[in-house]
Amino acid sequence: MLFGGQSAEHDVSCTTAAHVLAAADPAKYRITPIGISADGEWALAVEAADALERGPAALPSRLDPAGDRLSPSVMLGDAVDQPERTVVLPLLHGPLGEDGTVQGLLELANVAYVGSGVLGSAVAMDKAMAKQVLTAAGIAQARYRAFAEHQITPGLPAELAAELGLPCFVKPANMGSSVGVSKAHDVDELRDAIAFALTYDEWVVVEEGITGREIEVAVIGNTEPFVSVPGEIVPGDEFYSYDDKYVNDASTGLIPAPLSAEETADVRSKALAVYQALRCEGLARCDFFLEQQGASRGFLCNEVNTMPGFTPISMFPKMLVASGMSYSDIIDRLVELALERHGRRRRNTKH
Repeated sequence: MLFGGQSAEHDVSCTTAAHVLAAADPAKYRITPIGISADGEWALAVEAADALERGPAALPSRLDPAGDRLSPSVMLGDAVDQPERTVVLPLLHGPLGEDGTVQGLLELANVAYVGSGVLGSAVAMDKAMAKQVLTAAGIAQARYRAFAEHQITPGLPAELAAELGLPCFVKPANMGSSVGVSKAHDVDELRDAIAFALTYDEWVVVEEGITGREIEVAVIGNTEPFVSVPGEIVPGDEFYSYDDKYVNDASTGLIPAPLSAEETADVRSKALAVYQALRCEGLARCDFFLEQQGASRGFLCNEVNTMPGFTPISMFPKMLVASGMSYSDIIDRLVELALERHGRRRRNTKH
């Protein structure tokens, strides 16, 4: 199990890892927690391993990635020695973990891993590219503009405000957990929000502000995905910000979402279409806005998270539990899917 990482979502990953460890069956799996520091150092997470030996109840709410330094090549070499029995859980959120980089490393090492492959991970992580793919697939979204730092001109903020309206949202293209996201109410705030987003990524996405409900759907599977009941986020902040998610605990999750039968079927169908269009495998959380006022465009895809959080407040496991799976069932299924996908992919590369 890999956790931590070099992105701004390092702490979220450490919390996710603790709860996955607590739910995994120690009689079924021999788990090795590998921490990655914010500086990119890999280590055998000694405290987590010791706590695991004492039983799930001894695990802290957040794992410490520190420990005995370990070379990635050594860790992967050990995994390659038992390929039929090894599955890596890359519980890494954000860049250098969820964006296809670690997935590529694991592909080269010929090791099975949980989640989407290189392409699906990379495209879903990059909001600008994901929006292009979803547009080509005919999936409705909010109006947006994406641009790189070198493409910014002095007049761009005013141009964006005129095109997309105010307020609007500004996001770094490659980041999750609402890190680096701002709501801009005027041109000056928009200019500052773009500068802030650029501290996290060189590509920025600016979206029109949507007045609507925030609906999420969990999807798990490879060639025959299972789609959960939808959930609804009721933000406690002005929007579903990082603080709202992980600091203030002010938001509310409603599962199942209070939708009509027709709306529920519609958003589940759209979640499946999004999952397949982005080449997701293993698992993902698909997020939508339900616009019922103004243009009344119905469900608009917001974004897709290919390694959603497993913290106590995370919607992904809660929606699957509400759909009939236990937390341990989810982990078992993800391991099965990783082995199935790995075997299928390796059959295609052996000629």
